[in-house]
Amino acid sequence: MSVRSELAAMLRRRVLVCDGAMGTVLHSVGNSLDQSLVELNLSNPALVRSVHDSYVEAGADIVQTNTFGASRLRLAGYGYADAAADINRAGVAIARAAAEAAGHPVFVAGSVSPAVTVRQRAKATPAERRSALRDQIGALAQAGVDLVVLETFGYLDELVEAIDVAVEVSDLPLVAQSTFATDGRTLSGHAPAEVVSAVVARAGTNLFALGVNCTLGPQGSLAVLVQLAERTSVPLSVQPNAGLPRRVAPDRFEYEVDSDYFGRYAQKMVAAGAAVVGGCCGTTPEHIRAVVDGVSSAAPERSRRAAVRPPAERAAAAHPPSGLLGDVGFVLGGLVALTAADATDPAGQLAGVLRRAALAHEAGVDLVCVRSEPGVRLSTNPVSAGTAVQDQLGLRAVAGVSTAGKSIMRLQASLLGAHARGVTRIICETGTPTLAGDYPNADGRWDVDSVGLAELLAGLNAGADHNGLRLASRTRFEIGAWINPGARNFAAELRRTRAKLDAGVHFLVTRPIFEHIALSRMLEVVAGRVPVLVSLRALTSFKEAEYLRHEVPDVVLPDSALGALARAGAAQRRVGVELAVDLAQRVAGLVGGLLVGVDDDPSALVEVQRAVKSLKEGHLGP
Repeated sequence: MSVRSELAAMLRRRVLVCDGAMGTVLHSVGNSLDQSLVELNLSNPALVRSVHDSYVEAGADIVQTNTFGASRLRLAGYGYADAAADINRAGVAIARAAAEAAGHPVFVAGSVSPAVTVRQRAKATPAERRSALRDQIGALAQAGVDLVVLETFGYLDELVEAIDVAVEVSDLPLVAQSTFATDGRTLSGHAPAEVVSAVVARAGTNLFALGVNCTLGPQGSLAVLVQLAERTSVPLSVQPNAGLPRRVAPDRFEYEVDSDYFGRYAQKMVAAGAAVVGGCCGTTPEHIRAVVDGVSSAAPERSRRAAVRPPAERAAAAHPPSGLLGDVGFVLGGLVALTAADATDPAGQLAGVLRRAALAHEAGVDLVCVRSEPGVRLSTNPVSAGTAVQDQLGLRAVAGVSTAGKSIMRLQASLLGAHARGVTRIICETGTPTLAGDYPNADGRWDVDSVGLAELLAGLNAGADHNGLRLASRTRFEIGAWINPGARNFAAELRRTRAKLDAGVHFLVTRPIFEHIALSRMLEVVAGRVPVLVSLRALTSFKEAEYLRHEVPDVVLPDSALGALARAGAAQRRVGVELAVDLAQRVAGLVGGLLVGVDDDPSALVEVQRAVKSLKEGHLGP
């Protein structure tokens, strides 16, 4: 079995524990931090071996070679540039001897830092950095390391360079770790999501784990880890510092995080998705022993939850939209359309929305969804209408945003304005072009469709605009998208649904449905990754039902519903409500909530609310 296969097999069974700091322990026994600690591989190998032995005894599964900072460019500052290859080879030999004496499987990881220090960065070209890394990683690989750990990379371009070199030099498994400041960004200003995007694609199958190490203590590292987990399904590694250092003498520093605290946070890190846990500056064998005691018997949390999911699916599962569902558990909402009836009177149109939203509020709904109907002429912006609903009625609002006819710049400006006004729940919609009405020359341009809009919103949440330029702060949009269980090309609709999940949506909303079979098939694809809200529409007449079935694309309306309405005579409205209530009872136990279309007659909402309440009390269905 190859080392890669052995590591993967072990990781499926339990969390792997990496060792802690090498420099901290060497410093604690009298070695000054202004000397080359990696040169001790040649001048005092027994001391380096004793540190490895202490971590192996503590239960570490992975020991890292004493080669952090052992690039030719860094060693030049100490006069050891010509000894770089010897220092790296000796570091591997010392670690390998400790691993082989362990009595249990211990892997040797070649520790690779950025090729230059922060001060050297401006003086070295990318080509010079790559050359130094090529020499170091080549020496580590030839000396027999089991994997390569790229650690404490504060600049994303340098991490990408190191990955490129590592992949070029060998096919060894890679652990790629960035270091983040207290603002949650790397020294180069990149957010965890951006690190994921750059690293995962670049490293390919060589990437064994992606993670964070150094600078931050347990709490800060956990916060970054959570963000990494939102964006990738690859195994995650985390090696925090033991808090902040305290200067106790001009040339001596101490760390104060105790091992029990460190071990407790290691458990939190595993719960957040960490598969490899170790320590960085300030950590000692006691810290690693605490990690072993707390997590070594646990399977990685992500392996227990499910098979590997696409990044956005994992993000949605890890962070369901707390404002939408978290505080109520099940949503009963009203779906209010901006209709053409008052299109020439925006004030009257807004008044109509508020009137119907007020009726929904009286019927007991949790939120109101506002969207424009296709084909409307001049229409109030759903975001503006949603703002009015929130401000004037105190209801939570969800606004449907269409991308039809809108440039990226217009969409971004509109969305940032919506966020500033408190409308943070958005349903992404591709929309249809306005080819008639009072704007006959409106074009059908789309800079992005609904999937692109979801990606745009996810980017704003990560703190960057469509071009990757940084925002002053991150947005907190709850991202939704429409899905259509009644689509004629159901396979294509399922592909689109998966694309929306991959784009980072937090919830899905169906188009109004009139039967539940297609919905059940779609829920199998969603597989509980995000909440699904089902839209219901109480049919008002046989005429309306017939129109929907024959003239509106992708609407599935069963013969039984048509027949019931045809036989209803003067009671057609009542039968339509009963059909909606029956469907609500069938699907309520399967989904996160219901959105019921709202007109000037709230009877359907009242009846659905009554049915849902009975379901909650256990009188009906699941």
